[in-house]
Amino acid sequence: MWRFSGNQLKRWRTKANVSREQLAAAANYSPDTIKSMEQGVRMPTSRVLDVADELCRAEGLLSAAKDYLQREKFPVGAQDFMAREKEAISVWSYETAYVPGLLQTEGYARALIENHHPPLDEETAERRIVARLERQAILTEPKPPVAFSFIVYEAALRSPQVEAVQLGRLAEMFDLRNVMLQVLPFDRAVPAALMGPMVLLETGDHERFAFTEGALTSDLSADPKVVSRAIEMLSMLRAQALSPAESARFIEGMMDRHG
Repeated sequence: MWRFSGNQLKRWRTKANVSREQLAAAANYSPDTIKSMEQGVRMPTSRVLDVADELCRAEGLLSAAKDYLQREKFPVGAQDFMAREKEAISVWSYETAYVPGLLQTEGYARALIENHHPPLDEETAERRIVARLERQAILTEPKPPVAFSFIVYEAALRSPQVEAVQLGRLAEMFDLRNVMLQVLPFDRAVPAALMGPMVLLETGDHERFAFTEGALTSDLSADPKVVSRAIEMLSMLRAQALSPAESARFIEGMMDRHG
């Protein structure tokens, strides 16, 4: 809906010969913000739609989009992945710098999201914190349960945001039969461990998707070559990581040091 509404906004503006700068000035936004709305990167706001409707003589057709637009819970680059995650029967995850979102405490999630760059407004930050915690129901609610395999690089556990409560949350995962958690210590890291996080998931229709996320871009792919490569890399990382029992002792040791 963001993309569709933004596309319609651009079409009506162009048809009416209204420049992006004119619309931006009338709605009290920057031209770059209007551009991002037209591209579907930002949600077109009620003010922009109403101003554009009047400027472009759309007779209510642009303003009507307000009834269908909702503020998204997740960043644009992750929305397709989140939709697939809800359909998953298995999820295989590797994280290099952060505790996986499904395993985060509210305090840890809040520390990350509230320090997002560029900064998020308070409403967006709170919405994303709630959405991240709501996602975690998938760990225990589905019947039959989803099979999870998490591999976490030691660097993620050494982050200053990882406190005793977050380590305790990870320790709880060893009690769930559908969750396997492994730690990849520094001294077992292979070059592939530094290539960044990735997730492999399989849906009930046995479709497989590989998801990679970076600082600037995210990609969800069903390309068999990409999926095969993800399986290969995750298999290698799993073989290098500590066993679940060894990982439990590793995390328990960290908890002891945290006091």
